[in-house]
Amino acid sequence: MDQEAVLAVDIGGTKISAGLVDAKGRVYRHAEVPTPATGPLLDDALRHLLTSVLDGAIPRAVGLACAGPVDPPRGTVSPVNIPAWRDFPLVSLVGDIVPGVQVGLVGDAIAAALGEHWLGAGQGAVAMLGIVVSTGIGGGLVLNGMAYPGPSGNAGHIGHVVVDPAGPPCVCGATGCVETYASGPSMVRWAREQGWTGSDARALAADAADGQVVAVAAFDRGTRALARGIIDTATLCDVDRVVIGGGVAAAGPVLFEPLRQHLAQSATLSFVRRVTVEPFAMGRHGGLLGAARTAWLASQADTVVCR
Repeated sequence: MDQEAVLAVDIGGTKISAGLVDAKGRVYRHAEVPTPATGPLLDDALRHLLTSVLDGAIPRAVGLACAGPVDPPRGTVSPVNIPAWRDFPLVSLVGDIVPGVQVGLVGDAIAAALGEHWLGAGQGAVAMLGIVVSTGIGGGLVLNGMAYPGPSGNAGHIGHVVVDPAGPPCVCGATGCVETYASGPSMVRWAREQGWTGSDARALAADAADGQVVAVAAFDRGTRALARGIIDTATLCDVDRVVIGGGVAAAGPVLFEPLRQHLAQSATLSFVRRVTVEPFAMGRHGGLLGAARTAWLASQADTVVCR
């Protein structure tokens, strides 16, 4: 398998996933481990995982998808949900583990969008927004068929688009961000304030599917904010498709039906009204495939993305 595949790595606050991926997107030797809480354990876990997946193979390149913020020019990451890493030299560490090959870094939400555009629900879209709705809300843009990370590597971060300046405070320091309404914890928090007594976002989705009034209202409130963020993004970037994944998106119609209704009611411009919304098709592998796609494109161009 030497030089016939790239090594793709997807790093999040819950798990680290890795696999060898060929040019058609087929994943080999996939493995994942829980994300440790401390720096030294994180480094050791990553080293052990990559060494195990490679098992002596020499990949054509390495693609890293990591929770953000990320800084691709410097090769560093400061994931909000991985406190042990602040300005952490991730590209350098992986370069030490896999010496002599190109290492590319991309934000995890951008990677998920790229993976879906390559092989999933975004195939054929000229301009696409990918959204991950989970404990937070991330996003990534694919414009003219190419991922658009922006100069800082963080473009498309729809979770921190302000949809109500008088809304709830956000961890980013602003108020009324999409994330304060539509993330799993935000919807659970609001539902509990209204008297709901369930445990988590999965339970909230189950109750909403059963027609429980407060749970339905929580998803309605969250998807209204998400629709506003999508409309703002579509107005600025002229996207023609939105694909959505993540743990909360697994609720299916409970999320997508009210979201589509709010989009239909609130979008006024004709080019925004044409936007279609679809669930992720690649599931857990979206970010891994996006990391792989980043590595393949870099290796084919024979340029070093980050070292």
